[in-house]
Amino acid sequence: MIATSTKIHNFSAGPGILPIDVLKQASEACINFDNMGLSLLEISHRSKNFIAVMDEARQLVKDLFEVGDDYEVMYLGGGASMQFAMVPYNLLTQNGTAAYLNTGVWASKAIKEAKILGNVNVVASSEDKKFTYIPKGYEIPKDADYFHCTSNNTIYGTQMKAFPKSPVPMVCDMSSDLFSRKVNAKDFSLIYAGAQKNMGPAGSTMIMVKKDILGKSGRKMLSMLDYNVHIKGESMFNTPPVFPVYVSMLTLRWLKQNGGVEWIEKINQAKADALYNEIDRNSCFVGTVAKEDRSFMNVCFLPTKPEYEAEFDKLAKTYNLSGIKGHRDVGGYRASLYNALPLESVNALVEAMKEFESKFA
Repeated sequence: MIATSTKIHNFSAGPGILPIDVLKQASEACINFDNMGLSLLEISHRSKNFIAVMDEARQLVKDLFEVGDDYEVMYLGGGASMQFAMVPYNLLTQNGTAAYLNTGVWASKAIKEAKILGNVNVVASSEDKKFTYIPKGYEIPKDADYFHCTSNNTIYGTQMKAFPKSPVPMVCDMSSDLFSRKVNAKDFSLIYAGAQKNMGPAGSTMIMVKKDILGKSGRKMLSMLDYNVHIKGESMFNTPPVFPVYVSMLTLRWLKQNGGVEWIEKINQAKADALYNEIDRNSCFVGTVAKEDRSFMNVCFLPTKPEYEAEFDKLAKTYNLSGIKGHRDVGGYRASLYNALPLESVNALVEAMKEFESKFA
């Protein structure tokens, strides 16, 4: 049955879908923020009104991660890509070594940046099978300055279902599955994530760091790249990305008020189960990664025949399915199931897949 609804089902990998209530509040703030008669986009970031936003945005991260004051939260610019450089700049000592797990394009980019600053030990990699699985059984050197991993791989559709017990500070890029499932945040010394997947618009990056790992690199630090400088400046050493931080605050507030990470994890599990079950059942499509490592956030799949793709693209438009085109490195389709995507949208995709099979199988 061809869909008749005008609702667009947004499966974009990023910038990704945001809660409609958040978008409404954010749009109002662009006209009249906090009943000031001024736009959020034109007020001083030093005003008490915006300082309150930044304070809440930072605290909400700690609340949702259930950590204490031994952690600090920052919102910085430059995206997660800036953190590929800032992490080793702050944590890698002059004669030390950093341990990295290579599970995809973004992990590879992080490794490249770290190598510019010092020694890197890639403890395991899934590049041998085009990043279609998560390596297991590797050892993290006890003398490494830190261990870096990427929790979810947006391009390839893999996800770490468990994290190792690291003998050294563990750093994680959680850009594409932040607050989508429960993790023990206290196992990590530093977590960073670009906002544009599960938190807000592009332009801000959240960094949560355990304070006791900082100040040990032995290098003279550039101010803008020094975590301690930004912590001391309460994320406002320079002008922060005001609008992305505000929208991130609204999104985290929405998440907490609705039941937190436990609440959204159940919904995300239902969405992923519905789509993966159809991929496995449907004779016209096939998954691309090892089943035990399938991402709950980015579901990648291929048509079983190349000629199916053009026909499914046409059908997808009648169902108002947006953003399902796969990354050029993988091809096929990628449905991103970020926190704000409703189960209704996944059901629409599943129905489209069923109709396609009925016509073309």
